[in-house]
Amino acid sequence: MTPNFSELVVTAAEDAVPIVPVTAETHRRWEETAEPASATFARTMQFTARAGTSILIPDAGGRPREVLAGLGTDRAPADAGSVAGLSASLPPGRYRFAGEVPGLDPARRAIAWAQGQYRFSRYRSQPDARPGACLVEPALGETGLARVRAVVEAMTLVRTLVDTPANDMGPEELEAAARDLAQSHGAAFGSIVGEALLSERLPLVHWVGRASSRPPRLLDLRWGAADAPRLTLVGKGVCFDSGGLNLKPGSSMANMKKDMGGAAHVLGLAHVIMALKLPVRLRVLVPAVENAVSGSAFRPGDILPSRKGLSVEIGNTDAEGRLILADALALADEESPDLLIDMATLTGAARQALGPDLPPFYTMDEALAAALAEAARREQDPLWRLPLHAPYQAWLDGKLGDVNHIGDTPMAGSIVAALFLQRFVEAARAFVHFDIYAWNDKARPGRPGGAAVQGLLALLAIVEARYKRG
Repeated sequence: MTPNFSELVVTAAEDAVPIVPVTAETHRRWEETAEPASATFARTMQFTARAGTSILIPDAGGRPREVLAGLGTDRAPADAGSVAGLSASLPPGRYRFAGEVPGLDPARRAIAWAQGQYRFSRYRSQPDARPGACLVEPALGETGLARVRAVVEAMTLVRTLVDTPANDMGPEELEAAARDLAQSHGAAFGSIVGEALLSERLPLVHWVGRASSRPPRLLDLRWGAADAPRLTLVGKGVCFDSGGLNLKPGSSMANMKKDMGGAAHVLGLAHVIMALKLPVRLRVLVPAVENAVSGSAFRPGDILPSRKGLSVEIGNTDAEGRLILADALALADEESPDLLIDMATLTGAARQALGPDLPPFYTMDEALAAALAEAARREQDPLWRLPLHAPYQAWLDGKLGDVNHIGDTPMAGSIVAALFLQRFVEAARAFVHFDIYAWNDKARPGRPGGAAVQGLLALLAIVEARYKRG
């Protein structure tokens, strides 16, 4: 289990062990001024200040005296992952930074520290119950500490939902998690389940999820003053994606429990927004389905109705996420929100273009795009804008229906998916789509294999700046 937040970050404590951040350049200066025994110990341990490395230097009695934390070089400095890795590697105790970590303010540093001790041990017969290393950050103050706590709780929620296997995280369980979140913040919550999706004009959600024995549903959370600016979050909630009748190969199906990563992200972002009581009228829409195979599965070549009124030709049943998002986005758009955000683990093409760590986003709003790029840089939360290239719209022209939901070429798959979604949004003042991965394929310092949080910090910064508390 992950230690309680109150055990991970505090604003005051006595006898905290200092953490001395050093680059390859400042490491030499430290050696010149350090206690001779400490400098000798560091040389004996062959410490070089490489990013992500650290050593704990003992005093004469064998107790921790200080920690040297490597920041790399001035040209290639350490990032938040290095702080997370440091947190995970240190023994229980209290620590404080005795120097700056370039690019990380105290809040971002504390968030990385707490996330470094995330452990998903639900299925272990003997969960790791060791206490975590605690960071002392006096500069946060109580208000800053409360914000860090909300962010860490949100990121932990995202990772826990994504890491949970599909046998325990189907549409009904995802609804339970969203309902619990709503209740904890006094938000209104409702769902539309199974055949009711047809009568409520959400046919694409129904068709995608109908083959599963676990009924599809649309989750709807509302919070905040009715006269506040409308902020709507839409998250793809495919709890498991077999590919449908266009069945995935086994190797591609292995991690498809993560295909509800978009839903997990918008629920996490919603938690922070509500915890910080930002002045918005928040709505969260999650179409939750399992893309399964049975006699009632939708087929390649089917032509399906949508909430928007467009008929959609099915080119490939393994491109189901954009279908359920289309209905949810059309529903969200009917309220003309001030800002409409969708997050989805949507295309392998995005990973081919930018890799697993750099999610693309799409928007026609130039000011929003610039603000997102700056927030991503400042928060060390990588994002990259890709274009909504209008000429590619023709690739979605239907042969018998209004629109095909995949392009007629294998090229530019992420852009084409974004263009398809754009057709279902007209009235929102600003719209942005994120094609995230939500996963670490390989364990790295501070980034264990499994669920990954992407874009949440940058988006939170945008929302806080756009909707300031009076």
